[in-house]
Amino acid sequence: MAKKRILCVASIGGHWIQLLRISKPLEQYYDIAYMSTREKCATMVGERPFYLMRDFSRWDAWKLIPEFFHQWRVQRQIKPQAVISTGAAPGLICLLVAKLRGSMTIWIDSEANVEQPSASGKIASRFADYAYTQWQDLAHGKFRYAGNIFG
Repeated sequence: MAKKRILCVASIGGHWIQLLRISKPLEQYYDIAYMSTREKCATMVGERPFYLMRDFSRWDAWKLIPEFFHQWRVQRQIKPQAVISTGAAPGLICLLVAKLRGSMTIWIDSEANVEQPSASGKIASRFADYAYTQWQDLAHGKFRYAGNIFG
């Protein structure tokens, strides 16, 4: 039986480090593909498939339109059963595409968001199948708490 394919997505920096902490143990059970905003992230995933995505934020949100279509093409190619993202905005668009394509979607808000969920996390929690916070005090509404990545 073939392993289920999971696409793990995050922007470079803390989001990426947190994603790797989550995804590396999953590699023995699932067929993991990675996507990030910088080519150098490919060196951190070994022989696993790696895809590059455009970086953007709310300050240059127009970039989300071409990225949406790029995500659509990539996900049509690799057909993930689930998509996991730790953020930021590019990961949010990836989850949206995954949801539209019928994949399970999982958002894990960054540990840096101590007082409230991130703006992207608030949006993701409206449509993602699962939305997690890494702070027990923030677990309300659709946000669940299952511990933190560095704890």
